Amino acid sequence: MVKKIVTEFPYQVKVIENEWFTLADGTRLSCRMWLPESEEPLPTILEYLPYRKTDGTRGRDNPMHGFFSGHGYNVVRVDMRGTGESDGLLEDEYLKQEQDDAMEIIDWISNQPWCDGNVGMMGKSWGGFNSLQIAARRPPALKAVMVVGYTDDRYNNDIHYKGGLVLNDNFWWGAIMLGYQSRAIDPNVVGDRWREMWLERLKNMPLWMANWLEHQTRDEYWRHGSVCENYDDIQVPVFCMDGYADSYTNTVLSLLEGLNVPKKGILGPWAHVYSHDGVPEPAINFLGEGVKWWDHWLKGKETDTMDGPMIQAWIEDSMPPSTNMPVSEGRWVGLEDWPSKEVTPKSYGLTYGRLVHERGDKEEKAVLHTPLNHTLLANEWMGAGVPGESPGDQRLDNGLSMTFDSEILEEEVEIFGYPKVEIKLASDKPNAMIYASLCDVAPDGASTRVSYGVMNLTHLQGHDKVVHLTPGEEVQAFVGLDCCGHRFKAGHRIRLSLANTAWPMFWTMPEDYSLTLNLKEASFTLPLFHGEDTAGPDPEAQSAPLTPTTILSEGKVEREVTYDLVSDTWTCMTNGIGGVFGEGIYRFDEVDVTVEHNLKRELTLSNQDPLSAHYTITQNMRIGREGWWTNADITTTQTSDKEYFYITGQMDVSENDEHIYTKNWDKKIKRNGM
Repeated sequence: MVKKIVTEFPYQVKVIENEWFTLADGTRLSCRMWLPESEEPLPTILEYLPYRKTDGTRGRDNPMHGFFSGHGYNVVRVDMRGTGESDGLLEDEYLKQEQDDAMEIIDWISNQPWCDGNVGMMGKSWGGFNSLQIAARRPPALKAVMVVGYTDDRYNNDIHYKGGLVLNDNFWWGAIMLGYQSRAIDPNVVGDRWREMWLERLKNMPLWMANWLEHQTRDEYWRHGSVCENYDDIQVPVFCMDGYADSYTNTVLSLLEGLNVPKKGILGPWAHVYSHDGVPEPAINFLGEGVKWWDHWLKGKETDTMDGPMIQAWIEDSMPPSTNMPVSEGRWVGLEDWPSKEVTPKSYGLTYGRLVHERGDKEEKAVLHTPLNHTLLANEWMGAGVPGESPGDQRLDNGLSMTFDSEILEEEVEIFGYPKVEIKLASDKPNAMIYASLCDVAPDGASTRVSYGVMNLTHLQGHDKVVHLTPGEEVQAFVGLDCCGHRFKAGHRIRLSLANTAWPMFWTMPEDYSLTLNLKEASFTLPLFHGEDTAGPDPEAQSAPLTPTTILSEGKVEREVTYDLVSDTWTCMTNGIGGVFGEGIYRFDEVDVTVEHNLKRELTLSNQDPLSAHYTITQNMRIGREGWWTNADITTTQTSDKEYFYITGQMDVSENDEHIYTKNWDKKIKRNGM
């Protein structure tokens, strides 16, 4: 995908590489600013992140913030407390302290001579989370937000848990944070105190994944910062978007349904990237859409940003399955609201191997006992636009599960929304889960995953509690599948696949077990779409000039699955060489900082024993310039027995090849219903 690089803008822009803002408690935060040359004060856009403005998000900041600034907006990019060149320590995600600091920042921005008092806030991922969280605090100067790849529910729609099950990405993300936070502080910005600041961070760095694993139900820890607790706390207009290949797709509709403010949403095919970098294609002119949004809500201009349907959604066509999916075929449709009158539920009954239009009246029981390696080809929980991460042909995973196929479709079927399975079942063990996937089966048998969902069956009474199953006792269960938009072609089949394992996406249950499904008391509901097409967002992706960067070594991502026939053991390996996502080793030329981040994931499991699950991440984080090189080697491992999770790790840090610090971790965490 090639963006149009815009070089002429209405405003000339001055970039301030570093500006200090001092909080009330004396902590200094590091800011990078883009200020248009203007005799009049202008509105300001804030992005507030832990990902290091100098050598982290710099590659995307120049083209994005330069674009907004060139259209007449001050942009302030702030490193949060304890990150980048800012003072202090980062102790966890989304703390109240993070929000309190942002409230001070927004007040400070609104009172600067270059700001007219109107502030917008934006961000993707962490920046999307905290934009909503801070909007819920209602700082007076904040007038609108724009969020991408975010959540409104920190427990059930984030990287830690899904359907009440612990994601293995909880461990991966914790390791990533260890790598990010091990980076040294640039002496060209903070001066001679850089080493003291760096060592203080290293010594106080939490073992992130262990902290999150301490909270296995939706307790107060997760309710904090989950704006779904009270959507009415947000009183400013919200523009939200994400893509089906990302992991936060569900929250576009849930946020739009919950908010009672001016709002709009876009659901495209994309992974966890800004949509002007859209992968899979087609990309859109996200920055142009953003300018119209900010012009309307921060400058009071008449634009078409609120014209047309509230939701613009991409309906994907039937496509052959592939682990590499650079392009999504489909079209844009529009919905005026959510829930939508343009979506109606269609329920199927389940009988042996078939989806039928009515539930049966005969007793049908089926035993579900899936091999532990089921979902080897489901691939990543969160797409990042990297080759090899999309779900592969699901015939292998379908073959390990229990499948139910429709008749051959005589005409196309379109869906948009959330599929759902409801079924009565009994487990022979107190802890159990169920997995459901929706697939599009072509005439040649190829099976493309459209959506999936999981449910921890000890959470059927709510994610805030664990109610263990009574072996042999039937319970009413359900699985909500992820939001999807899809067109099944005539001549294809619709397939529901059920399983009771899902490795390597989720950690294994403490015991092997079977489920007995009562098919007479089962239904599968699809959200049939019968609305209208729409023109969709502007398809010409644009940006300001790219960040001056020199690629010193091309990167790559290796992915493979291997099987040991002797021990019946599967190993899933992902190896990011030169960069976690294959970015390579690169130098940001403006600041002369070279970044290299290698990360290897190895997940192993024997089908003979769920307690054989073993996850090791090895990473190397190296940054610096001539005369100043810092290096961190970090290894972390997660295992478990029936009662506990175990997380161990070691970090060795050096400066100019001289070892200066070692940190060890050894955590034991009680299992609770998973």
